[in-house]
Order: sequence, then C-alpha cells, then structure tokens
Amino acid sequence: MLQPWQTGKVTRIENETAQTRRFWIQIPALASFDFKPGQFVTLDLPIHEKLNKRVRSYSIASWPDGSNTIELVIVHLEGGAGTNYLFNEVKVGSELTLRGPQGIFTLPEPIEKDLYFICTGTGIAPFRSMAHHILNNNIPHREIYLIFGCRHFGDALYGPELKALAEQIPSFHYIPTYSREVSTDHIIRTGYVHAVYEELCRKNQEGSGTNELKAASFYLCGWKNMIDEAKQRIQALGYDRKAIHQELYG
Repeated sequence: MLQPWQTGKVTRIENETAQTRRFWIQIPALASFDFKPGQFVTLDLPIHEKLNKRVRSYSIASWPDGSNTIELVIVHLEGGAGTNYLFNEVKVGSELTLRGPQGIFTLPEPIEKDLYFICTGTGIAPFRSMAHHILNNNIPHREIYLIFGCRHFGDALYGPELKALAEQIPSFHYIPTYSREVSTDHIIRTGYVHAVYEELCRKNQEGSGTNELKAASFYLCGWKNMIDEAKQRIQALGYDRKAIHQELYG
C-alpha cells in the first residue's frame, strides 16, 4: 500500500559538484521521518499534466537520525524536465510534494557476509546512508567495500567524508575508481568498477586457504549498463544470482 502524498519544505541546497546538487527536505507534518537505509522517496513535480510523467524517484542519501529531514543528491540531466525544475525553480523555502519511504533495496538483518557496495554517479546515495547507519549504530558486520565508479577526480560525491570514514573504521573500505583519468599513483584506482571487485573477490578467495569463495552480498546501484555487466561478472566468479541486489538509475 502506497503512503499518502505529503508536503516537504526545502531547508538547504548545496552544490556537490558542477552538475550535482544536495537538497535537504523537511517534512513538517512528521516529528520523525522513519526509513531504512537504501529506501527512496518519490517527488511529484509540476512539470506535466499526467502523474506518470511528472514523478521522479531518488534514493535517500542521509541516514535515519530521528529527525524529519532527509537529504537527496541529484545530478542535473541535460534536457531532463525533472532536474531542470529542481535546479532552476526550487529554492530554499520551496515546497515539494513527496511520498515515501519506498523500496526493498535494504541491508540484510543480521549482516553475516562481506558487503560489496558497487555504484556509479548518484548511485552512491543509498550506500552512504547504509555505511553511516551501520557504523553509527555499531551494527555487527564483516568487511564493507564501497566501490564507486566516477569519470573524473572531481566527480567523487562525498569523497572527503567517505575517505575519513574509512580511515576511522578498519572494516570499511572506500575505493573510488576513475574511468576517464590516468594516474601513476598506485593508490589511485583508474578504470571501471568491475576490475576492483573481481580483484578483491579473488584475493579473499586465495586468502581463505580453502580456495572457496568468501561469503558475500553484492549491492549494485547506478547506470543500467554497469549493473548488467556486474551481474554477469559476479556470477562468473562463482556467486549465486541470489547474492546480487540491484537498484537501477536511468
């Protein structure tokens, strides 16, 4: 059953990159907006007469903190009616009609396997929420690998924040990789996300001493081409399709 539409008020807007913006939205009618990390909200934007042509869904980039404010991170798509409205018309104080939380792209309970969070672009949003939620609440977990595919160095959304998190928490590994950059620094990964998780999975398998796959769950969020290729490659490594969870963007 879908939740009723509610009114949200934009309380803060910040540019994250040249084409990406962070929106903080408060839901005044609620004392607390309760959601699970990985869920999304749907916005009803005044851009078309038909409902199905004016709704846009965005993963929540913040984590549950008991407040009635959530954060969305949105990329400005050239020619996109929804993002043109959000970037050109919406200001601090603007009201937005929204519904949520929705979705089942959420963490397992309990977390008994390594987690691979594999994403591109604003697909980072649910994983930022999940990582903070796990670490803030001291939820028992194994290794967490956040593999973030970007084009250029300046595209790594929340980069300093996630790097700092990885430095504080030994079990959390933040691995951005840049497809349009060249680097001689061995610490900086270039290329696509696929080589990163394949390498990690093989190292973990070799390190097990039994030559068996280490138990893992794979969460994929981003562009369809990346997700389609990742599903094939992960299964080629020997993992079952049931170990893969996905959220499509675009």
